[in-house]
Amino acid sequence: MRNIQKYTAALLPAVMILSLLLTGCSGRKDDGTVTITNVSYDPTREFYEKYNKIFESYYESEHGKKINVIQSHGGSGAQARSVVEGCNADVVTLALEHDIDLIQNTGLIDKGWIDEFPKSSAPYTSTIVFLVRKGNPKHISDWNDLVKKNVDVITPDPKSSGGACWNFLAALSYAKTNYDSLKEQKSFMKKLYENVTIMDSGARGSTTTFVENGQGDVLIAWENEALTTMDSYPGKYEIVNPSVSILAQPSVAIVDDNAKSNGTQEVSKEYLQYLYSDEAQQLIGESGYRPTNQDILNRFSDKFDLNIRLWSIEDYGGWNEAYKTYFDDGAMFDEIYGN
Repeated sequence: MRNIQKYTAALLPAVMILSLLLTGCSGRKDDGTVTITNVSYDPTREFYEKYNKIFESYYESEHGKKINVIQSHGGSGAQARSVVEGCNADVVTLALEHDIDLIQNTGLIDKGWIDEFPKSSAPYTSTIVFLVRKGNPKHISDWNDLVKKNVDVITPDPKSSGGACWNFLAALSYAKTNYDSLKEQKSFMKKLYENVTIMDSGARGSTTTFVENGQGDVLIAWENEALTTMDSYPGKYEIVNPSVSILAQPSVAIVDDNAKSNGTQEVSKEYLQYLYSDEAQQLIGESGYRPTNQDILNRFSDKFDLNIRLWSIEDYGGWNEAYKTYFDDGAMFDEIYGN
């Protein structure tokens, strides 16, 4: 196995302390403006910067009150832990259901959160694709190319990043589609992760490694992150859509205990509910996420490859089962990557 540079969880405490200070998770200033904090995962920052503006305008026109939304971003798992450890989030918009369940298990989020909003509290979806350099010099076309010799792969760490968990399951979906035995599937996954040269703690960190630091031949990425990179660096990168991937369903929830204490229950609910409005769904598509409103999704048929064969988390028994099988200590990821 290659000598791999890895940004481990040991760095997280200092990073999260800085995040709390910068984003206001540790408190809020009462200046007459309604303030809520949205703790989200890495690649959503640009979308929520735009969404917050349209929601703030909507809220003031509807209620005659100004609202300020504070954003906090990082690896989804690390963000969930920051809420458990005291970050005063009113809402969370995280990469996967399991991370919200982690908060629910502490009592901060009420049971049944997944049914509070439409589409199982997933107002947008995405999938996992490849980002390669212009001209695709390593001729990457599908997952099997990522296990070849001399192909350097960039993907974040599933122990801290929800996006990395989706990446792992997308690759495994290809392996399950093409190999019958568990032994063959594990062998494929082991070869893939042997080609991972840098494993950052979050999806945005991996994008920075690939794009700004110029490392790696292929980035396994959220579709929206790949599209954002293409827009930001025209002519420098290409997106490769694999034959098989997974329907990634980021989840949203009110942090009920915090919202009650902060007196922000109603505005927090309205903030998340408005994600399903036509205005927000259009912005979701423009920002590289897949709207859950089918009519609006169809407007972006030239932007998204709607023909990729997408597995779902239900194919893995749901997130609780999937996490236990693949990402818990001693589970498959540790088997194929560890030692």
